[in-house]
Amino acid sequence: MAEINKYTDTLKKYKTDIKDADVTKAVNEIISKKVAQNENKEVYKRIYSCIDLTSLNATDTREDIWKFTEKINNHDGISDVPNVAAICVYPNFVETVKEALTTDIKIASVAGGFPSSQTFTEVKIAETALAIASGADEIDIVLNLGYFLDENYEELSEEIDEIKHTCRDAKLKVILETGALKSAKNIKTASLLALYSGADFIKTSTGKGYEGATPEAVYTICTALKEYTAKTGIKAGVKISGGVSTTHDAVIYYTIVKEVLGDEYLNNEYFRIGASRLADEILKSIGE
Repeated sequence: MAEINKYTDTLKKYKTDIKDADVTKAVNEIISKKVAQNENKEVYKRIYSCIDLTSLNATDTREDIWKFTEKINNHDGISDVPNVAAICVYPNFVETVKEALTTDIKIASVAGGFPSSQTFTEVKIAETALAIASGADEIDIVLNLGYFLDENYEELSEEIDEIKHTCRDAKLKVILETGALKSAKNIKTASLLALYSGADFIKTSTGKGYEGATPEAVYTICTALKEYTAKTGIKAGVKISGGVSTTHDAVIYYTIVKEVLGDEYLNNEYFRIGASRLADEILKSIGE
């Protein structure tokens, strides 16, 4: 019993009983007072360098992914704009990216029964191991929502811990699927459990089937990261994904991270945006 209670005991050390209305009020204040000052080319360039350029389509082919990767290789012709942080693909395409990639960016792979996370832990571990063996530098998995909603925190946390162990030196991003969790209380609780289990990044959404990122969800994740670091000294990052397609939206998320976590998080070690269309939009904004 003591073993099972260590998760609820850990959660008691944090402020998880937060009200959605309070989060909305804080977010609206940040947006109204702070976003405008970040609408500039230097911020756009920094955001571009924090993008996980993503292709997660059922119709992806090896040729599609090769051409997708070549687009990133050709970025060297764009002066004064750092390249994206990573390319994110399904695990069976990691080897293709590795073969095609000629520039120094990370290879990220979804794994662990993405996007539902509804499969055996052994399958999740095997898929993660295969992605790592193929050349993945980063792994994106979905937190087991069934375990979370059942308050089965032991199995939830142990599964993440096992996958993290399988990652070896690769970064592990844990997707909360915030559109399914809905409340700030759930989002903060899930964030803390993922951090406790070894997550290197907390990520909002899969972009598959549920509402994607929202400013409120990102604000809540950032408060969890801040509180967790204050108590443990362990620093983790935030990845925003699911529906981020305009430069203005990206600046809103950048501003929330800046205001809650500080400037030291505004780099691709701790801040990512997963997107497929955003990169072209930001380049257009820089050009304008």
